[in-house]
Amino acid sequence: MCILASITITLSETDLLKQQVEVLQAQVKALQEQLDWFKRQLFGQKSERFISNEADQYLPGLEPIEPEDEEKKISVPAHEKRKAKSTPINTISFPDDLPVETQIIDLPENQKVDPVTGLTLVCIGEESSRKLAMKASCYFVKEIIRKKYAVPGRPDEGIKTPELPDSIIPRCSVDESILADIITKKFCDHLPLYRQSEMMTRSLVYISRQTLANYVLKIGEALTPLYDLLEEEIKKSGNIFVDETPVDILAPGTGKTKQGYMTVMAGGESVDPPLRIYRFFTDRKHQSFKDFLAGYKGVFHSDKYGAYEKEANDKDKTWCPCWSHIRRKFEEAESGDPEFREEVLLDIQQIFEIEKKLKTEPPEERVRVRELEAAPMIDALVKKVKAMLTTKILPKSKLSGAIGYFMGLVPYLKNYIANPYARPDNNVAERALKLVVIGRKNWLFVGNEGGGEASAVIYSLSQTCRALKINPSQYFEDVLRRIQGHPYNKLHELLPQNWAPKN
Repeated sequence: MCILASITITLSETDLLKQQVEVLQAQVKALQEQLDWFKRQLFGQKSERFISNEADQYLPGLEPIEPEDEEKKISVPAHEKRKAKSTPINTISFPDDLPVETQIIDLPENQKVDPVTGLTLVCIGEESSRKLAMKASCYFVKEIIRKKYAVPGRPDEGIKTPELPDSIIPRCSVDESILADIITKKFCDHLPLYRQSEMMTRSLVYISRQTLANYVLKIGEALTPLYDLLEEEIKKSGNIFVDETPVDILAPGTGKTKQGYMTVMAGGESVDPPLRIYRFFTDRKHQSFKDFLAGYKGVFHSDKYGAYEKEANDKDKTWCPCWSHIRRKFEEAESGDPEFREEVLLDIQQIFEIEKKLKTEPPEERVRVRELEAAPMIDALVKKVKAMLTTKILPKSKLSGAIGYFMGLVPYLKNYIANPYARPDNNVAERALKLVVIGRKNWLFVGNEGGGEASAVIYSLSQTCRALKINPSQYFEDVLRRIQGHPYNKLHELLPQNWAPKN
């Protein structure tokens, strides 16, 4: 009996030790996964492009692409001959009507005589070469002279003088051309105001950073009516993309910063809509985002932030969650079941390949192909992920998190299919915010809430211009001159999508 008891105890201890080893191995695996992720953030590539481990595995309908720079061989009788490389593309282009400054280079006078015969050389032609050149910013003073008139012999009639042109900032000491340059450099070229002030000093022009900041605030206030009209246009489109990014605000009197948010709403009846509206928030409360989407009816794309999930319950809105975020979750889940992870990533890749080939197709064709090809693929993927719920997965692992993220979106995954202008991703909004992120690395923070709101107004118009391939500097200079005297009921004519330069 003692021997049997001893064996029983030994077996129990062995089982307990095995369980402990399994738990510790799972923890090590989870920690290693986290370590690998941190290493990638510090040293690795950030690309989410997934490539299968099998080199010879390609997606259906896709063929391997040969590198463009490799020399190709063509067959000719009796031997093989290397095909010549195509002429390289000229990477420099400029308008044909650029002004031309001619520089003539001639021989010195003492070299225009033949040393043997003593005869004067005869000019028989010339060689010409062209280079693109530039001059530094050229500042000048714009003097406005207004003629004064009086009625002869009738001093009581007073003096008649033409009115000054409209100015976006009353009694401003700089022209609208300078104001347009300032906001274009800050919100398109990501140049902070203090750098612009330093750049001006190289031309012996001195404008303090505080004065430049004051100009930006007043411009943002003056352009707010256009901003409001642009928001209305986007919300009427019935197809929007929403995302947000943190932006620091300088806390007054402390020298420290607190966190605010710049949110973007891109929209329009297109798979890649060009209209953008930005909104600055001092917090990330759900009510702020609810107010931002107030009055909107239609499809909206976003990530899985709780404020957007709440909006999905609104019967007037159709939520299309972002498949790129789903892919990102599984991309990061490198431990767990590698075969399952690879299958999921390949399935998601095929869903995006379907969209890629449909981008230029007419709206009805996009819906038809999605229903025929994408919908069954999504249904099969949902079954595959659900089946993994019955397997043993470490609760705190990234794979478990990816599966949980996916399952929470199952009711909405096919919402994009029926709307021809909807997409399976929220990349339109993410690309629009990328420009804010680049700028944030340069100007670091906004001075106050008013500065954030002015920035949102100018970002909205400048980034819409960029998406429409409009020169923002030309647009702002023209609009800043015209907006004060433009009829209010025709103000929509000054929106980027409707804008035509004044002759």
